[in-house]
Amino acid sequence: MYDPTRPGPFYEDFRVGATLPPLPSITLTDADNAMYRAITGDQHLLAADSGRYRVASGSAGALANPGIVMHYSIGQTTMATRQAIANLYYRSVRFVRPVELGQTLSTVTTVLGLKDSAPKGDQFRGKVWLGIVTSSEDGPVVEYERCALVRGNGPAQPGHDDDIPGPSEPSPLADLVDGVPGWDLSPLPISDWTVGDTKVDPLRDHVDLAAPFARMTFNQAAVHRDATMTANGRRLVYGGHVQGLAQASLTRMLPGLVSVQAWDGCDHVGPAYEGDLIEFRHTLVESAPAGSGRLLRFLSTGTTETEILRWTPIVWAP
Repeated sequence: MYDPTRPGPFYEDFRVGATLPPLPSITLTDADNAMYRAITGDQHLLAADSGRYRVASGSAGALANPGIVMHYSIGQTTMATRQAIANLYYRSVRFVRPVELGQTLSTVTTVLGLKDSAPKGDQFRGKVWLGIVTSSEDGPVVEYERCALVRGNGPAQPGHDDDIPGPSEPSPLADLVDGVPGWDLSPLPISDWTVGDTKVDPLRDHVDLAAPFARMTFNQAAVHRDATMTANGRRLVYGGHVQGLAQASLTRMLPGLVSVQAWDGCDHVGPAYEGDLIEFRHTLVESAPAGSGRLLRFLSTGTTETEILRWTPIVWAP
């Protein structure tokens, strides 16, 4: 489709059905958990405390934080988004199973659809819809779709007009119940949330280490490294960094959070920049029994002066 040693891929380089050249696989170690905690402040209990994880799961291993699993997966898709102007959304995210340290992640990224966008001045651009499957040695671990706005190289739009879906509809919790692990959650903190509760995290947080996080996860999008590639001359923070801070906030507000089972969506409704101070608000939308705990659907928002993130995770907790 294109030569990965050259600046692209530009929008016109994509072809529906093509598979992107893979970025390196990554073998997860405790250093990945530690770096992820340092960057986001995530307090995921079973990833931080291997003893509790072994008691709950019956495994002799150690758990990888589901956040770092997702961000390595996203990073491994970014051979497609080197020339991205913005990531528009993630949809239909399913975490197939937990991942332990020592497992190696690799990702296959396939072009599902293309649609021209109106040029902005003399800049041609278009939407690229991608399907992603990340696997370890034992099979798939996470599956999802994403859509990015990618700059073209001209001199004209290629004329693509595929029907690209918008953000995903909420997944019925009943469809996810069979996917929770058969773990014993009785020793973990019990959630005091009821449906309709909204809690504002009193601990606002600022974005830092944005470029190291992008590099750590193999993120190839030039706008996260090179301020000259953006419209306003400010280096754009990877949207998943903001989502990672939102997940970290949720682990503080819901200390018994065991696993993230799905995202209904993750919409980056505004840009983030290094140093931004973000407040997170979480609303419990729905709850259903699942295994030895509950599936909880949240709406989590991140706000600076304006809202910049709408994330809709489904998590498993006591």
